[in-house]
Amino acid sequence: MTTDRQRGTDGDGSDRHADPDATTVNVPPGRSRPRGSGNAAPPPSSGGTSVFPTLVLRGPQPELPQRRRVPARLLITAWVVLLMAAVLVLVNVVTWSALTARTDERVDRALDQEIAEFQEFAAVGVDPGTGSAFSDVSSLIRVHLERQFPEDSEILFGWVDEPEEGAADGERSASRGSRGSAEPVTGRIRQGQEPPYDLSADPAKVEAILDTPDARGVLDTPAGPVEWEKIRALPPQGDGGPAGWFVIGYFTAQDDDTSAGTMGTLALVSLGGLLAAATAAWWVAGRILAPVRLVRQTAAEISEEDLTQRIEVSGRDDIAALAEQFNSMLDRLEGAFTEQRRFVDDAGHELRTPITIVRGHLELMGDDPEERREVVRLVTDELDRMGRIVEDLLLLAKAQQPDFVHPEPVSLAELTSDIDAKVRQLGDRDWRLESLAEETAYLDPQRVTQAMVQLAANAVRHTAPGSTLRTGSRVSGSEVRLWVADHGPGIPAEEHGRIFERFSRGGRTARGDRGAGLGLAIVRAIAEAHHGRVDLVSAPGAGSTFTLVIPLTPVDGRVGREHL
Repeated sequence: MTTDRQRGTDGDGSDRHADPDATTVNVPPGRSRPRGSGNAAPPPSSGGTSVFPTLVLRGPQPELPQRRRVPARLLITAWVVLLMAAVLVLVNVVTWSALTARTDERVDRALDQEIAEFQEFAAVGVDPGTGSAFSDVSSLIRVHLERQFPEDSEILFGWVDEPEEGAADGERSASRGSRGSAEPVTGRIRQGQEPPYDLSADPAKVEAILDTPDARGVLDTPAGPVEWEKIRALPPQGDGGPAGWFVIGYFTAQDDDTSAGTMGTLALVSLGGLLAAATAAWWVAGRILAPVRLVRQTAAEISEEDLTQRIEVSGRDDIAALAEQFNSMLDRLEGAFTEQRRFVDDAGHELRTPITIVRGHLELMGDDPEERREVVRLVTDELDRMGRIVEDLLLLAKAQQPDFVHPEPVSLAELTSDIDAKVRQLGDRDWRLESLAEETAYLDPQRVTQAMVQLAANAVRHTAPGSTLRTGSRVSGSEVRLWVADHGPGIPAEEHGRIFERFSRGGRTARGDRGAGLGLAIVRAIAEAHHGRVDLVSAPGAGSTFTLVIPLTPVDGRVGREHL
């Protein structure tokens, strides 16, 4: 068993193209034929080649995997929200850092200020009871505390050490702040308003502050963290009295609550801004991508039968430019499909006629040898005409490809002489070479010769033997002009454009002219492939002049046909 994926023959004898996913199985002569293919195998042909029926086995068509697509509108919104969220997080972090730094700076400033004030008072202060410098630490701390007005978050207190054993009674006394002697004062000394938490009344906290070698630290209290700083107060030199500590504490809970409240408000505002930005991004993305959605919907609605859908363009942005380009593409597609349908219809009509003629003569052919020879001649003539039509169709199809022409530097004098020598063989006419260009042009000599020969052949078909036909070439500015002129019946002005279309024939075509109407279409395709054109000057009864106009040099460095 062999497989053939190129061509096969159905049971009715008509040709068909094999399906790319079908397997064609040729059945040998000795086996039974598949059901539905006929009752008997056809006999071998005269050449000894047997024609076998075929069986097409079609497998299931594989389904294309469906790719999950994320809408562009959602992607744009997600990226905007992500970027906005990152910015807002950064703003919140920076704000929190700034608030924390400001709180630390305020605490440091408060602690340093109180310590500096105590140091200044100890250096220059005067005991109001004696009118002289302080003689003991307890009086110094007590008087200083009486003159302070701490903030709600501050606590100021002093601590006087216990005197050493064996010290004189006078050396252990401390002034009360009035005249005369005073009872000795040791331990805690605190004045002022009630703080959030009285550290001085908590022996464990006082011990933790006084026993540490650090001059500054942080403690946890029922009222929240407190940052403290202490300074040692020594009695006057030679006094021998007990020393003490001056302690300043700052409760940061209130400032932390203020910062937390600020951050909470900022977080709520950020969340609201993020939602607003997401909503705005969704709306704006929808407005911007609306033409894109129209492009997609229009593309989905377009079919080969209906290419009239267009996108309404508004605005001047890139999306509007995309919609305009898409509409232009649809215009080109509509024109191409229209031309293709007309081309297929015309080709089918032109090829159906010779097929009908051949079939009719073969069906009516008798046994007379003379009749058979005449039928064979007619059939051969029609088949030759079909061959010419097919070749012209293939040539026009190839004209749409970028390698249709191969330009090169060509001497116009030699090219024109060669064309003149070739066209003289087309018919018994009075051929005259009017002009001969001497320049060098950049073109495809074979295609240009083909076009000129086609124009000359048309002139021969539309003129009588002995008529004058003129050819020539010249350079006009940046263009090369090659022409064929005759004194035939001429062409009406309303047909000047139509005769260059495929399968189009002029209204004054001779009755015996059996051309397919592709010659001038081929000439125009060759001219356009060179970025040129075909000019026609003609009027009924005045003859016709066809001029092939081609650029002398490549247009903007372009060679041949361009495809975008």
